[in-house]
Amino acid sequence: MSEEKTWTLKSIAKELGVSNATVSNAFNRPDQLSEKRRNDILASCQKLGYSGPNKAAQSLRKGKFNIVALVLPDSVAYMVTDPVASKFVKGVSSILEKNNVNLLLFSGASENINAVSDFVDGFICYGSPRNTELIEQLRLTRKKVVTADFDIDRKASVGIDNENAAFDIAKLALHSKDDHIAVLGLRLLDTQLTCRVYDTPNLDIHCSIAHQRLIGYKRAINEAGAQLLNDRVWNIPESSHHFALIAVKEALSSNPRPNVLLCMSDLIALTALQEINSMGLLVPEDIRVVGFDGIDEALRSNPPLTTIHQNSEAKGITAAQLFINQATHAEQIPYEITRGKSC
Repeated sequence: MSEEKTWTLKSIAKELGVSNATVSNAFNRPDQLSEKRRNDILASCQKLGYSGPNKAAQSLRKGKFNIVALVLPDSVAYMVTDPVASKFVKGVSSILEKNNVNLLLFSGASENINAVSDFVDGFICYGSPRNTELIEQLRLTRKKVVTADFDIDRKASVGIDNENAAFDIAKLALHSKDDHIAVLGLRLLDTQLTCRVYDTPNLDIHCSIAHQRLIGYKRAINEAGAQLLNDRVWNIPESSHHFALIAVKEALSSNPRPNVLLCMSDLIALTALQEINSMGLLVPEDIRVVGFDGIDEALRSNPPLTTIHQNSEAKGITAAQLFINQATHAEQIPYEITRGKSC
């Protein structure tokens, strides 16, 4: 069997006995040819197995690819199963599709955005990447960058006021100066371990929503005249039942047992509710629990969760609009308190 010929614009034009420009116009500028001549050329190209000029080469020449890389803070496999992240991705993709722009999912666990930088129009970065080197690369790239839930001084970002949201939800959970409080944090430390947090690292809070939330919690605790003991803050590396359960069990076995759990995600809070129920304790009578995110499952929990609802889909829509419009400003999405019966 003879090897199938690989056609180029030049070789197909020579084969058909026409100019390079004629073939190019047949594919890209139909108004330059009569309908019959264009159809004849396209039919001949199809018969020979030529599908048109190289799109990658065209994009390189124009410097426009109609592709945006969405940089996720963790692995793609983890992020697409997270209910908050998936809503954000849905919002981004809905706007890009309307503008005929393709979406490339890029893992924040990767080492270098330069692996794709030459083939995309820019980056939308959702949450501070686990690999901190990517943050500096995003600061320095010449491509358009929009950040969500953190700011790297690239002039275009979107998020909510995490500190005030955490303050507001903590105030609902705190009843007196005698409350025993535990904070079930999310990614307060750069580790894959679920563990207590005795000293928080000196991080740029603009790049850490977890630390913004912790500041909000502490402000509410101080205002209530209560205390957050040094060993009552936990780091949970992923918003998942598996990792959260370790911290929940440790917190609930502490002495004195906390009667307030401030949880940095709804998935963590739902894990806490399940464990509290299994211990025969009552929510909110014995332990008050609040979450953060406003996922659908929180409305169906027993009891329904009191939480911060941040509209992640609207956040994704706004991020994509900022990118399409070449915006150079920050936007803040409003949050709402969903009042359940957990506090």
